[in-house]
Amino acid sequence: MMTSLLQFLCVLSALVASGYALSCTECVSPLDSCTGPSVTCPSGSVCGAVYTQSWAFGILASKSYVMSCTPQNQCDKSGSMSLPHGVRMKIGISCCETDGCTPTFPSLPRDSSRYNGVTCQSCMSADSTWCSTSDTMQCTGEENTCLLQTTKLSGSKELATAMRGCATKSICDLASYSGSAMEVKFVCTSGSTGLQRGFYLPAVICIFFLKLLI
Repeated sequence: MMTSLLQFLCVLSALVASGYALSCTECVSPLDSCTGPSVTCPSGSVCGAVYTQSWAFGILASKSYVMSCTPQNQCDKSGSMSLPHGVRMKIGISCCETDGCTPTFPSLPRDSSRYNGVTCQSCMSADSTWCSTSDTMQCTGEENTCLLQTTKLSGSKELATAMRGCATKSICDLASYSGSAMEVKFVCTSGSTGLQRGFYLPAVICIFFLKLLI
């Protein structure tokens, strides 16, 4: 038995020394679960589940559930961002740390209509990774940071969007993502820097969500 224990410890030490990588399910679904192939994660990543909900004009416009390799420092986080006209996004991330495991379902932040005293610039572009505006909005609840979020898709489906509004600090703490076909960036500010006047139209919101859903 002592020999078996020593062999086990030697194997465990070798795995730790070589940076053992997990194998995790990779899939995307508009439902609350999904299945897909197993992929080998890079060092420092674990198996993660990301759940998002998006609203337009106060109506739930889309939701998605993604399982994939996730940097360990992004685990067990949740946050939200808001724009005028009932445009909002919530995100929750959960993780597990064994081969092929399924994380617990991510939790989303609670709604709040209580103003927190923070005012942010607000705009949206459905065809660019930049928008500037003099329009502002009052932030509520835990959304006490101003955010510029940009998304750029390439390949068979091209898309470039930009949004400014209120966000929770946890959204800002999420690392920007850059892959072979998608690049997402989060830039947070105090909202104290003035920008040139831009545009903000409800029609832009419709175009934005149509592009995401088509």
